[in-house]
Amino acid sequence: MFTDRTSIATSLTLSLLAACASVYAAGETEAESTVPASTPATTGLDRNPLNGPDSADSLLTDSSEEKADVLNKNILKQWETWKNSLEERTGFGFGADYTAVGLRATESLGDNSAASDIFRLYGSWALFNRGSKNTGSLEFKAENRHAFTDIPPATFGLVVGYAGVPEPVFSDQGVRGTTFYWKQHFLEDRAVARVGIIDIKEYFDVYALASPWSGYFNLAFSTGANTMIALPDGTFGAMVGGYLTDKVYAAVSIADASADPTSPFKSIDTFFSDFDTFKSLEIGLTGGGKKFFLDNAHISFWHLDDSAETGAPGGWGVMGSFSTLIDGKWLPYLRAGWADEGGGLYEASVSTGFGYMKQPGGNLVGIGLNWGRPNSDTLPLDLNDQWTGEFFYRLQLSENFQITPNVQILAEPALNPNENLIILLGLRTRFTF
Repeated sequence: MFTDRTSIATSLTLSLLAACASVYAAGETEAESTVPASTPATTGLDRNPLNGPDSADSLLTDSSEEKADVLNKNILKQWETWKNSLEERTGFGFGADYTAVGLRATESLGDNSAASDIFRLYGSWALFNRGSKNTGSLEFKAENRHAFTDIPPATFGLVVGYAGVPEPVFSDQGVRGTTFYWKQHFLEDRAVARVGIIDIKEYFDVYALASPWSGYFNLAFSTGANTMIALPDGTFGAMVGGYLTDKVYAAVSIADASADPTSPFKSIDTFFSDFDTFKSLEIGLTGGGKKFFLDNAHISFWHLDDSAETGAPGGWGVMGSFSTLIDGKWLPYLRAGWADEGGGLYEASVSTGFGYMKQPGGNLVGIGLNWGRPNSDTLPLDLNDQWTGEFFYRLQLSENFQITPNVQILAEPALNPNENLIILLGLRTRFTF
């Protein structure tokens, strides 16, 4: 393992290299093509119905849309033009991204820094009814998660004495298969089903700022609001959901609770042999269409069986969420969750804040405040409630490169009673291609 200084230096070096590449591209002449490299952005916080911000389809849509970037240059225009041409001819679209995160704590019980990176490869292949309604497609996503430090960001919270997760996905898990499923739209695109190796976070309790790759860092502001153990991904399961009316939607799912994303197809066997499952039901009211995750109020129920395979405890809980887009720029939200057991770090959690994007595809500001009560079943101690504040500014430096400074304020950290306040300084860089 690298030392703390080497880890942080590595992350910063990767960021600077990507930034230099973007600056270099500003002086280059870009090739012309009959197939556009990007399409006009609709609204920068938009997502398709029941298709979370980190699904393969959403990632491809986002990468194809024109950004309001600072340098106003696309260093990969020819590459993207070729990819778009391939998708037009065959229905096969693919992409990749590389994201690195570094965190530094003002106080800690152990190490005071953590850094990790993730490489993702994802795609969608429209094989049925391509170019029309009720499309059927094969969706996939694979990742490599690698830590630069002894403690990765995903577990850094416990090290500093915080009963929470300051960056949930950046671990040292290695190569993993996140999704490989068939997605079928039906009822004139009013409904969708998935079956195969799925990721619960693509459709359950999602809102526009939930992605740890492009939105908030802290799990308190993401899916589950820290009241749930890590939601299953790379797991065998199925879901179905859609509009019951023009404004009301519902979605249900079931998936293997014992999955290991490093061996995702093993979950097919454990699903049928053990039948320890994660079940979910969500009912919501929305503005409809592409405003699904913007003007949205929903209530989500979940139940998790005890896992005979992993020994993880079961439980159940409920989530509530409200968000609305104001003036096409502001996205205020209010979210809350409660859990009975289930392995989450919080028993109860309430988050509020807002996102602000001046123009579609441009820079994004997020500010959030969370109150959380530690889960006494997961942490069998008499712990105080915690308050968490987060600020991030996502700078769209070029068409393919983002850099996001981040500050997290951890007040009354439950596992470090000698400290009243711990500040985490963070930096996230993301390069898409």
